[in-house]
Amino acid sequence: MSRLLAFLLLFIFSYFPMLAQDVLQSTDYERVLKLRQLGEDKTLSLEERLKYSKDAVALSQDLDVDSLILRSNRILSTAYLYTGDYEAFEKANHENLVISKKIKDTLALGIANHNLGFYHSTKTQNDSAYYYYTNAIESYEKIGEVSRKIEVMANLSLIQYIERDYFGSEELCIRALRLLEASSADERNFSMLWIFYNRLGNISLDLGHYDQSLEYHEKSIAISNKMKNGRSDYYTSIHNKAFVLRKMGNYTEALKLYNEILGEKDLFVNDPSFYPLILENIAFTKYKANDTDYDGIETMFKKAYRISDSLQDPITKLAVTIDLAKFYKGNEKKAEALKYARESYKLAKEISSNDIFLESMMMLSELNPGEEGKAYLHEHIRLSDSLLAHERGIRNKFARVQFETDQVELENERIAAEKMWWTISSIVLLVTSLLVYIIITQRNKNKELKFKQDQQEANEEIYNLMLSQQDKVDGARAEEKKRISQDLHDGVLGRLFGTRLSLDSYNFNQGNEAVQVRSKYISELKIIEEDIRKISHDLNTDFVSGSGFMDILTELIDKQTQAYQLAYKFDFTDDINWESLSNKSKINIYRMVQESLQNIYKHAKAKRVKISIALKKAVICLSINDDGIGFDPNKSKKGIGLKNIKSRVKELNGTVAFHSEPDQGTTIEVKIPYTT
Repeated sequence: MSRLLAFLLLFIFSYFPMLAQDVLQSTDYERVLKLRQLGEDKTLSLEERLKYSKDAVALSQDLDVDSLILRSNRILSTAYLYTGDYEAFEKANHENLVISKKIKDTLALGIANHNLGFYHSTKTQNDSAYYYYTNAIESYEKIGEVSRKIEVMANLSLIQYIERDYFGSEELCIRALRLLEASSADERNFSMLWIFYNRLGNISLDLGHYDQSLEYHEKSIAISNKMKNGRSDYYTSIHNKAFVLRKMGNYTEALKLYNEILGEKDLFVNDPSFYPLILENIAFTKYKANDTDYDGIETMFKKAYRISDSLQDPITKLAVTIDLAKFYKGNEKKAEALKYARESYKLAKEISSNDIFLESMMMLSELNPGEEGKAYLHEHIRLSDSLLAHERGIRNKFARVQFETDQVELENERIAAEKMWWTISSIVLLVTSLLVYIIITQRNKNKELKFKQDQQEANEEIYNLMLSQQDKVDGARAEEKKRISQDLHDGVLGRLFGTRLSLDSYNFNQGNEAVQVRSKYISELKIIEEDIRKISHDLNTDFVSGSGFMDILTELIDKQTQAYQLAYKFDFTDDINWESLSNKSKINIYRMVQESLQNIYKHAKAKRVKISIALKKAVICLSINDDGIGFDPNKSKKGIGLKNIKSRVKELNGTVAFHSEPDQGTTIEVKIPYTT
């Protein structure tokens, strides 16, 4: 009962701290989830969302769980993006890039690369953006994340378009359209379809493929009509189509489309800068169509200029100023043309609009006579050559990035193949080694089992011989005792009795001296008679039943303790009928005592040993205790001696317990069922 109580207490004190720790970690995990939820709650202010997101990351880092840190960091990076802290946004995603590589989370790796590509695109670091976007596409492709992959392809094709890598951008758009055609027809996919068709229309325009450009813009118009909120996209496509028609010289159709846009008043509420752009396009288209309403066209140009200037929209204002310069130049108003050409030159330089910058320089070279005009022309040539070289360099850089990415992918595939073959070889070698080990182990077990069987048979034979010999010795002792008893009783005792009677008869003689002598000898004869009777009785009494096995065990203990220089104490009770006990049980008890004494001699460094055998509630209890150095039963490797003892106890359907501590000695308690 006390052992059970101790076990329960040990269980409580060891289990509940772990349970408490698990509960604590579970509570912290739930706090992380709650903080994340607050960090994504759009009803809160950006400052509050940022604070909660930072707290979620800090707690995730305290828990030191990479997957938690990864997700919390992602939410924090979104908060940084919304607050405009792009540097912190980039840092958080770089951390996620490292963690996702560490834990091999392909989706997280793709998202981190995606975000870093976006960051570098906002910094106009297009080569870096291209690198990260390419890696993101590769990650999304591995796990079948089609929608995310298409989104990155849209961003990547835009970078290629900006850098005038038209063929690369076109090829990527077509690949994306194939993926979209195989996807479901929902609002998000309609939006992506519109982006790619519109971009293909612009690419075809820049390449001079006007008919093809019109086809793509017609498709983008058809897609925008299917969208629930596609009116803005619809009018953008109408505007782009009108621009292509104007390029083709179809001014009438272009004006119809521009006027259709101009009639949509609500359109300019959401995008006020679109209104002056349409005014400017209508005015320039009329001018190109040789419209004679000079004053009306000029008024429309001036209105567009005033609105764009009031909106502080440099892009629309640039479009207006360059077309105004062309308008005045065409109408031979050099001063006005020069004024707007210079303004367009300045604006284009400020916002890095290279196309209009080149156009304004060419116009200034034509409008300015002499050296000033030549200077603009030389600047135009230098910039044109520089841009051409830059375009080629960018295309080469993109190709190089793609090549390096492909090389890395091929290297990864090669490493993966090598790793696979190495793994297969290792598995084959391991399986072979395991089979060899099993075969050798099985053979050794078979040999050990055969040895044990032979040893058991030999032990039984030896023990039977010992018992037979002991029976003979006991029989001879009994016969000798009976003979001696008879001789003492019938011979010596009879004669002594006769002598006592004779002396007793002399006791009637007179004389003090004679009386004293006779009394003395009679007393001595009585003493001798009692002694002989006692000896006779002791010799005629047989040994306690079963004392033969205890004699054998006592002799074993006596000899081994003498050989091992051990002091011993051997206690046993007489209430066990050893004769009725099976030879198998006695042999195993004998061997267990023998094994224990050998272990004490080899390992314990003991000086004393105490052995006891008792019968308690039909169980034979064998206890062997030494005062040696002891050992830790939980850490110590079980030796062959202890294994043999456990094996013998198991064979007798008993139990064994080893109680020991360092420097506290060892006690072996064996319990064997007693069946007669």
